[in-house]
Amino acid sequence: MLVRDAMSSVVLTIGPDHTLRQAARLMSARRVGAAVVLDPDAGGVGILTERDVLNSVGAGQDPDREKVGAHVTCDVVFAGSGWTLEEAAAAMVRGGFRHLVVLDAGSASGIVSVRDIIRCWTPLRAAPGTAAPGTPGTEAAGAPGAVDMRGTAAASP
Repeated sequence: MLVRDAMSSVVLTIGPDHTLRQAARLMSARRVGAAVVLDPDAGGVGILTERDVLNSVGAGQDPDREKVGAHVTCDVVFAGSGWTLEEAAAAMVRGGFRHLVVLDAGSASGIVSVRDIIRCWTPLRAAPGTAAPGTPGTEAAGAPGAVDMRGTAAASP
């Protein structure tokens, strides 16, 4: 399977002058974990991920004052739409990131994420002999698809 088969072709693009809160709102509304940052003054394409926002807020920075341009990753690793999912996954593992901007003819045509790859690699049905979703003990009460994590250690706020 190829990157073009897994990628999201609707790409959220933002500018470097957006605040982190604006970026987070847009990413949340679109249900995406990354946005392509277009900065004509810097002459390139960057990426802002949910991790970038998290790191800034965790460091005590104000998301209403922090600009995307100060947190964008500019040394982006790009994928081609004709790459295999194995090639994309290997690039993500090597680089330690979860999103690849997909380029076609020099412009961003999509983003492929670890989630996209897993979705393509995971069968829609459980393998024979395994518990199917909804089987008692596999989900938290009232949350379809959620794993019951009772009894595990939780981090303190």
